Amino acid sequence: MKPVMKLVIANKNHSSWSLRPWLLLTEFGIPFEEVLVPFGQTFDDPEWKRAISAFTTAGKVPALIDGEIKVWESLAILDHVADTRPDLAIWPRDPAARAMARSISAEMHAGFPVLRNACPMNLAWVHAARDRGPKVDADVARICAIWREARERFGGAGPFLFGAFTAADAMFAPVTARFTGYGIAPDPVSVAYCEAVQATPGFQSWRIGALAEPWIIAEDEAAEPVLTDFRPSLSRSRVSP
Repeated sequence: MKPVMKLVIANKNHSSWSLRPWLLLTEFGIPFEEVLVPFGQTFDDPEWKRAISAFTTAGKVPALIDGEIKVWESLAILDHVADTRPDLAIWPRDPAARAMARSISAEMHAGFPVLRNACPMNLAWVHAARDRGPKVDADVARICAIWREARERFGGAGPFLFGAFTAADAMFAPVTARFTGYGIAPDPVSVAYCEAVQATPGFQSWRIGALAEPWIIAEDEAAEPVLTDFRPSLSRSRVSP
């Protein structure tokens, strides 16, 4: 019998890239073994780099180990899973919908650096809405345009971008966390989509795991007032070992 795939991830509260394949595998009911390698005091911590190098020469998370096959980078992992499970509609079946789903997922993988840097994913904190500048606004506007187009063209059969949950939703899941965590609610379509993604059993399970973690990565936390802290007993000076 083929061994269960291993998915190597880092801190659930901070690692948005780890969330993507983890959520996809969970939502599609694909068995896998989770291997969590917590970040060190910084993302470039040499001890963490040594630990993660046991699983991938890329020195990053996530990484998937499927027997003798090793895959890294979130989008490549999603494609590998789709290739190994053609029985599941991991990408939309309709050619036009599939083309858009692949395109927007690639755009998400390569783009929106300003939003990423200004609003790092942190499921434990909720910040107030505020003006974060025109470059953040431009990233938000483009993301919302993507969501609206997908929903209008292909989303009639369900609450996700292409109706049913697909790899494209896994790619955008961390963005929904950023929107919620930083008070970004530009239009009703975007708000409803964020709520749909975060209501999935997979996202809820990931959030529970994130809030149970004892680690904080100081360099990845926005220097903004916190409206809600879901881990109030955890000192913000504490970091991963």
